[in-house]
Amino acid sequence: MTSELIVDVSPKQISMAVLEDGRLMELQRERRDLAFAVGDIYLGKVKKVMPGLNAAFVDVGYEKDAFLHYLDLGVSFLQQQKLLDLIESQGSVPSLAKVANQPILPKDGKIEQYLKPGQHVLVQVVKEPISTKGPRLSAELSLAGRNMVLMPFAEKVSTSLKIRSNEERNRLKKIIHSIKPKHFSVIIRTSAQDKSVKELDQELGKLVRRWDESIARLPKLKAPCVVYEEASRALGLLRDTFNTSFQSIHVNDAECYEDIREYIADIAPEQEHIVKLYKGNLPLFDEKNVTKQIKSSFGRNVTFKSGAYLVIEQTEAMHVVDVNSGNRSRKSTEQEETAIDVNLAAAEELARQMRLRDLGGIICVDFIDMKDAKNRELLYKHMVQLMQSDRAKHNILPLSKIGLMQITRQRVRQAMQVNTEETCPSCMGTGKMTSSVLLVEQIEEEMRHLMDGILVDYINLHVHPYVAAYLTKGLISIATKWRFSIGKIKITPNQSMAFLDYKFLDREGMEIGFDSVSPSDWTDDDED
Repeated sequence: MTSELIVDVSPKQISMAVLEDGRLMELQRERRDLAFAVGDIYLGKVKKVMPGLNAAFVDVGYEKDAFLHYLDLGVSFLQQQKLLDLIESQGSVPSLAKVANQPILPKDGKIEQYLKPGQHVLVQVVKEPISTKGPRLSAELSLAGRNMVLMPFAEKVSTSLKIRSNEERNRLKKIIHSIKPKHFSVIIRTSAQDKSVKELDQELGKLVRRWDESIARLPKLKAPCVVYEEASRALGLLRDTFNTSFQSIHVNDAECYEDIREYIADIAPEQEHIVKLYKGNLPLFDEKNVTKQIKSSFGRNVTFKSGAYLVIEQTEAMHVVDVNSGNRSRKSTEQEETAIDVNLAAAEELARQMRLRDLGGIICVDFIDMKDAKNRELLYKHMVQLMQSDRAKHNILPLSKIGLMQITRQRVRQAMQVNTEETCPSCMGTGKMTSSVLLVEQIEEEMRHLMDGILVDYINLHVHPYVAAYLTKGLISIATKWRFSIGKIKITPNQSMAFLDYKFLDREGMEIGFDSVSPSDWTDDDED
């Protein structure tokens, strides 16, 4: 199996797609200007304490106050508060040793005993804002690396449960105990297996320095404000996505390429060569057939085998998935065989869809009814096996008598949603359309304005592939005539563009002149 990571960088967002044998398996998108991402640490101010919920609402600068439950304060919360008190009184950051003698926070305590309105608190985002809810916070702070997670204010070393070998777990614990500074806990991640003392020591040192640099800023900060965030959104996504099975990583941005190459050289030097800078003419996601797969994989109905399909619905309480056999055989003698065949295939597609859409919370799946208990057990075991490669924490319950399977899956951000339905690109839902002649004339007029009025000497025109074919067809095409009469013009087919939309880019790929133009702005209409 070949695995590829495709990194598409645009001015507004970073998208990462994981392909296995060319098939889209995971898609991660993050806005470049996004605040309140998972892992960011803030100096917040308590706004309201809710004894009935045993929780508090904290102002971290978001439009809605963030939620902090008592159980998320962590056992070392009193040490953290002592640290903030000393910073406020002394104007400098004390060592962790000076706050280590604070008692452990009781598990059954009341939040009003420890938090008051106006109080400052160090908190970390553990769930991004979802729907009408603000971020969810934890006061148990951690800094994640590739092979370990560093947690201040405690003294403990633990390993991932996915490290099966007792010998390897003991080896890693022994190494970390020998190199770990006092008053820090470390969680050893699965990727740390077989790593040398030098590699682990270097990463631990970097995480400790990040912590020291972050809290050194506290005396000068005023709540609410950010204390620590990832230096690069791309590297934050990459850290959680990268694995050593990747044969190639394609990036379309030179700056991001250098960041990723340096990161890979640091954590896996033997794989530095797999990072490649894409310089092709087509958009990277179009070149790698990602755009087409996104549009075919994110609809309400997802076809997966011989006409069978899933219907995926999202409600306020849960995700509901219905399995349909489509046009498969319905003969009474073949019903059980058809049911298990379709259900096994549906389980494979469902496991992919959960990773791809990042479905979280409760997922209820209505499989096709099967009378044979052995088949129900087979389907359950198959689902468990398929989900082993899923990094998100999850729990799968056996099928009920009526064919329902309940799955819970960790949710840290809003489920990925891609609109796969488009308004008619010709008439924009009005029943009227503009003729192709007027479209060509409008593009030409705007390019002349850009060339003459703004002194642009190069235009990269992005249009739908069908429009690109129309503009470039023939020996003396419309595009050729434009080059002679207007100037240096390049036509780029872009699958992500609506049928009659277009935009102008400069040599660096930045949009120039006009914003993307929508046919709804046109005035000269012909009846369909």
